[in-house]
Formats: sequence, structure tokens, C-alpha cells
Amino acid sequence: MPATVIDARDLTLSLGQGEARVDVLRGVSLAVAPGETVALLGPSGSGKSSLLAVLAGLERAGSGSLSVAGQDFMGLSEDALAAARRGRIGVVLQAFHLLPTMTALENVATPMELAGVRDAAPAARAALEAVGLAHRMGHYPAQLSGGEQQRVAIARALAPRPALVFADEPTGNLDHANGEAVAELLFAQVAEAGATLLMVTHDETLAKRCGRIVRLEDGKIIADSAA
Repeated sequence: MPATVIDARDLTLSLGQGEARVDVLRGVSLAVAPGETVALLGPSGSGKSSLLAVLAGLERAGSGSLSVAGQDFMGLSEDALAAARRGRIGVVLQAFHLLPTMTALENVATPMELAGVRDAAPAARAALEAVGLAHRMGHYPAQLSGGEQQRVAIARALAPRPALVFADEPTGNLDHANGEAVAELLFAQVAEAGATLLMVTHDETLAKRCGRIVRLEDGKIIADSAA
């Protein structure tokens, strides 16, 4: 097993130009071992969501080096990044990004079908059953509560059994009760799969459920310690 599943060094990210330029990440280095659960914690504007987006290959850093699951993410094209994520990396976003014209089952199965996964529908059913939505598979997003939509998003991310899961404020749009339930579900699913979890949050209590907390401020890591 490799020593690290994420190896980021001196990552920078800037948005805008001239006087409007904002340095979002300023020389961030981070190594994550397989099976770790890591919380990226910090106030709004600290760069934590941008860092997660870069590490997941959703945003490209301006400079630095980045190896994810043994691949050089800085050197890959957009198509190659999408291929590298497919089936290996799961992403759970605060905005659920479910397709409104597809049922819960179709939202989970279709990405796997497009990726060429065999038996995508049975895998999607199993993933939805695991998140407690066996009775809601035929419902459309508009017919689901916020907590149920986030469960579908988790099922979609974890159905392919990825080795690495990125979650950006997965409970941020939910009330306390639903947030607790979704957090419990996410950690249970990640543990059951033996996956690595990198989660962005501003919630100290949620962060402490991870094995490690990395604190960001003004685009830099200011602390990195066991939870």
C-alpha cells in the first residue's frame, strides 16, 4: 500500500487579475495516508473548499505539485482528470447537484453506466438501500427532503466503492437532525469501505469525528494535528 494517497506540495491558486486578483491558496502542502479521515477546518474565505477542489481535480492549481492515487494531477488534461476520478474518487458537495428529471435510482446509476460499470443498476439499488432510501428509489429530487437528497448524493459518490472520498460541507444545507444523520451515514459508509475521507467543514464538532484536523486561514495551513 502506498505511503500517501494525496501528496500536495506548495500549491497556489489565484483568482482574478490585476487589482482584482485574490490569492486563494498560498503555498499549501499536505500529505494524506490511505484510510485517513481528515477535516479541513477554517472560517469562510480561508481556502478550504478551494483546496478540496484542487485536490479532487475539479480546479487546477496555479503552481506546485499534486499526486493523487499515484497520478500526477498537475500534468493531466481535463479529460484525463475525469477519467482518473471515475470509479476511484467520490465527491459529495454541499449543493446536491442531482438531475431533476431523473429518479434517485437513475441519479446514482447513470454516472456508473456512463463510466461503463457493469451491473450499475443493482449497485445503485444497494447503495440507496445502504443509505436508507430503499422506499424512495423511484422518487425525483423535488419529491425528496434536503436530507434525502444529500443521502442520494452520498450514495452516488460511494456506489462505485471509491478509495478516496472528498466531501465539501456535506451537512451545510441541512438542519441539525438531518445533518447529524447524514454525518453518521457518511462516516459509516467510508469506514465500511475502508476509504480515505477528506472533508471540508466549519463545524468543530463534525471535524472532531475525523482522525485528523487541518486548519486553514488566509490560504495557508496554520495547524495540522490529531483530532
